[in-house]
Amino acid sequence: MQVIERVTELTATLEARRASGVAVGLVPTMGALHDGHASLIERAAAECELVCVSIFVNPLQFGSLDEVGRYPRDLASDLVVAEKAGAGVIFAPPVEEMYPQMPAVGVHVAGGLGATLEGASRPGHLDGVATVVAKLLAMAGACRAYFGEKDYQQLLVVRRVVVDLSFPVTVVACPTVRAIDGVAESSRNRLLSRSEREAAPVLCRALRAGAAAILAGESERSEVVALMTAIIEAEPLVELDYAEVVDAASLRVPERLEGALRLLVAARVGATRLIDNVGLAG
Repeated sequence: MQVIERVTELTATLEARRASGVAVGLVPTMGALHDGHASLIERAAAECELVCVSIFVNPLQFGSLDEVGRYPRDLASDLVVAEKAGAGVIFAPPVEEMYPQMPAVGVHVAGGLGATLEGASRPGHLDGVATVVAKLLAMAGACRAYFGEKDYQQLLVVRRVVVDLSFPVTVVACPTVRAIDGVAESSRNRLLSRSEREAAPVLCRALRAGAAAILAGESERSEVVALMTAIIEAEPLVELDYAEVVDAASLRVPERLEGALRLLVAARVGATRLIDNVGLAG
């Protein structure tokens, strides 16, 4: 497995492999790799001859330097996980390689996609995500890019980045990987204390209860939101940010609970903010 830190080397390496007929898969990450990341890499390795995993904690998508500093990092462990899952190239640039200077030009996520849910709770976050993804796709070139559904709004943003900026990239959505108690795999889970980790399944329980209510015939969105809210607020270690039911394609609030829907929650478990979601096909 080749470890690369420089953009020019990454671009040259992937271009050379493509020129020899190799299909490239890209798995963008911020490191602290877990089973969810491994599943993305394994999916990419099953569909592409060469898998490139990027490991970069992107400062543009955090609200403060303290948040950036708290994000878990363990490159040595990441390399082991990535290689075992099938990665052939690791792109792990320093911050100054990705941002030689603070960008004067970035990608802004406009409209409802950028203003709701994570966009409302974390101003600037989705713009930071869109900007770094656009940079990574420009560096990687034609490829299949693999993203998890756990960060569902981010997945929709990435799809729009590819379409709106005409990248020669196919976005592949992969299902959320969960622990046996239902907690969605996340790098932030390792920041939880034991008691906080024991409280974390409440997010998944709330989502599953909301989905079950809709499947059982509940037609009032407000009732589903109230149900999810009550379940999460009953857990003293968890502070709810939002619980919502939206149209799966647009993230708009639906007039009726029909068609493809997405139930999403965000909450702080202790000091750590977690998000989760489940989908209903309609």
